[in-house]
Amino acid sequence: MRYRRSKGPILFCAVHAVAWIAALTATHPIAAQVPAAYYKQNCYSCHTIGGGRLTGPDLKGVEDRQGREWLVSWIMDPEGVLKSGDPYAARLQREARGAVMTRGPGMTRDLAVALLDLVAVESGLAKSQFAGIQVSDRALLPEDIEEGRALFMGVKPLKNGGPACIGCHQVNSLGSLGGGRLGLNLTRAYARLEGRKGLSVWLAAPPSLTMSPVFTTHPIAEEEILPLIAYLKNETEQDHLDSTASVINFLISGLVGAAAMLVIFDRFWHRCFRAVRLPLIEDTYRHENRRTDA
Repeated sequence: MRYRRSKGPILFCAVHAVAWIAALTATHPIAAQVPAAYYKQNCYSCHTIGGGRLTGPDLKGVEDRQGREWLVSWIMDPEGVLKSGDPYAARLQREARGAVMTRGPGMTRDLAVALLDLVAVESGLAKSQFAGIQVSDRALLPEDIEEGRALFMGVKPLKNGGPACIGCHQVNSLGSLGGGRLGLNLTRAYARLEGRKGLSVWLAAPPSLTMSPVFTTHPIAEEEILPLIAYLKNETEQDHLDSTASVINFLISGLVGAAAMLVIFDRFWHRCFRAVRLPLIEDTYRHENRRTDA
């Protein structure tokens, strides 16, 4: 005997399930935070909202500068818009010093629209949550560098319980002390992120898939960011000096080596001259003398 399920109860349950999910999406705070979480992980390291330019432009009031449809197309396929020869896209690339925006992971039209809605709301606030941390522009002191090194190495624990940088990252100056290999080498991070402002945003909200979940719940405290910047800036500058010294040493070694080769070559040629050329010259002189005597 075959049993046939009634469609009525199933349809009734399905309708109620859809209604419940819709209500949850509209009221539950986590659902409302999805674009914000996505922005923080994938956009914030290059774009502030009201905090000034980073690698990419400040997005505050972006729809006053370009239409929404163009922006949706750009977010969904920035490389495609660039390849089409679009003049506004080309200008954005020039202003970003040649950096090319890439399509965000899992990007859809609905998500692009939601992100633009988020930017519009944040642009209307006195201060957006994505304005970036206001890091002091005072001169960095040796004490800042030492404190930053202690934080990086884990000698001084991070205030909010986050893991020490050395667990996942390394810098060249550590040498045999090593460091983690899970993350990037941060020796040139200060230069790559274009200075204090870009690095402060990256430290406040690390965008990587590995770091973001950890530092969302255990963020680096604002007062810890400046010492870490000081340490990483010093690492960049020291590495630059070491690289310059290596180039100078290479050039000096090359010049010394070339001079030594010239001396060796001169000695060798001089011997060849004495062994081969000199007898020929003496023989010529003898013939000349015989003619003169005759």
